[in-house]
Amino acid sequence: MKKLVSLFLALCMVLSLSFAFAEGTDDWTEAQFEAAADIRTDLAGDYTGKTVILHSNDVHGAMRGYAWIAGLRTYFENAGANVILADAGDYFRGDIYVNTTKGAAAVDLMNAAKYDIATLGNHEFDFGYPQLVENLSKANFDVVCADVRLDETGETILPATKIIETAGGLKIGFFGMETPETITKVNPVLVNMITFSTFDKLYADAQAAIDAIRADSDLVIGLVHLGVDVESKPNGYRSVDLWNKVTGVDMLLDGHSHTAMTKGENGELIQSTGTKFQYIGIVVIDNETKAIEDHFLLPTYLNSKLYSFVNVDNDVLAQADKLIAEVDAAYSEVFANSEVELNGAKAPGNRTEETNLGDLITDGMLWSVLREGGMEQVEPNQVVCITNGGGIRAPIAAGPVSMKDINNVLPFGNTVSVVYITGSELLEALEASTYCTPDPIGGFPQTSGIRWTLDTTKAYDQGSLYTLDGKDSTYYAPASIQRVTIESINGEPFNPEATYAVVTNNFCASGGDTYNVFARNSSTFDTGIPMDEAVVDYVANELGGVIGSQYAEPQGRLTIK
Repeated sequence: MKKLVSLFLALCMVLSLSFAFAEGTDDWTEAQFEAAADIRTDLAGDYTGKTVILHSNDVHGAMRGYAWIAGLRTYFENAGANVILADAGDYFRGDIYVNTTKGAAAVDLMNAAKYDIATLGNHEFDFGYPQLVENLSKANFDVVCADVRLDETGETILPATKIIETAGGLKIGFFGMETPETITKVNPVLVNMITFSTFDKLYADAQAAIDAIRADSDLVIGLVHLGVDVESKPNGYRSVDLWNKVTGVDMLLDGHSHTAMTKGENGELIQSTGTKFQYIGIVVIDNETKAIEDHFLLPTYLNSKLYSFVNVDNDVLAQADKLIAEVDAAYSEVFANSEVELNGAKAPGNRTEETNLGDLITDGMLWSVLREGGMEQVEPNQVVCITNGGGIRAPIAAGPVSMKDINNVLPFGNTVSVVYITGSELLEALEASTYCTPDPIGGFPQTSGIRWTLDTTKAYDQGSLYTLDGKDSTYYAPASIQRVTIESINGEPFNPEATYAVVTNNFCASGGDTYNVFARNSSTFDTGIPMDEAVVDYVANELGGVIGSQYAEPQGRLTIK
């Protein structure tokens, strides 16, 4: 097994993987495959007397991956191991293949793969709390979460812990933790009946859960959807922060930031598998010594290419492929052609800078509202658009563009809203939503109608903590405007005293991400226009079905110093 670890670390060096691994493997060279192939031989062995935890996180609709993890479970069981399947959250939302069923298809496939335990991610709340309850009522696996409570009762919405005893006599205590950022990562209207623990309460909930199972468990493992994003650091909401605030935990299996890692930044025993089954996490425990003997990540792309002795679960694969085929048939209609590649990257990309895809989306949203009219409070040249870069989830390649492509770019089902605010409030929105730039942030503004400058050499003047419906947010208001200036609005001079109509999505209009200033304004209306349909109509009718050279590059609406 130690040889396997050495080989895996060598593979990581070959792939130039570091604390945050690369997101794709489609461009691997033959040399890299050959370097990785040694794992194929050394994984084979006798696992009698071992318990193996296979874990995933941030699957986001990668449905065929469930067949790989199910096949790997069978492999380890045939090699003598007791196997536990676990997930650290974000399985309800992502690709169109899971979105169309509001997350229910993920539960079906997790049942088929025989998952044992999971926790919640922020995207489990995307369709609202009642939908979450309905989906989980069909789960054949346990779901644990220690830090989310119903306001009405004060009780956690799910059990905080679960002790699983294997056939080998090993008792593993699991506890679950949800990121407090859910309050601003999900439309606040959909979660206004529950409270997410913040700051010291987050650590207290984790410690209480650990203490409740420590004495009766051989090992305590956290399924935590916290991640290691830089934007989570100021509030101490990362998995590495939790690790250093609690005692009695043996390992954390993490999610949220889409990071592939086998340890934290300072060697903390935290493992995470990236996203969309790029990797399957493996933890090997010796039943006799009751100690973690090994832990590593297995690249699933190698499974499909090289591991002849690890077979997919054909029943799970057939179920996944049936779902994929049905969705493809319903959403494959081509409505446009793109002459350019549109940037759907996270960072550098839509969470750090203006992108050509952000320009296209905001232009489409703005066009959809101006076409409808009904905004008598302002002149057309006082209407702008802002959408959060974190809501842009995929690129669009040059070539035919289908409804499936657009749904993968904009998977959240948001509608187009309009918020009336003053120029000074517009400055606050832009300042708050770029507080940590150049580090990525989900609220990063993709804009239309605004020409503005962001000076990252200046510090963010952090003010008071934003609140939503009397509950703590996870972001701070700017005490003053230091980093952002607005040069013009639709070519006209900017006036901080004037009223502007901001076209946005209903998530931001409700105070999602960093847009608390929008939620404070009572002059808001939802057009009911689905955001993806606004973009489709713009491309089909205004652009004549061709995304051309005008979107080859970002259009220079934002200058970053």
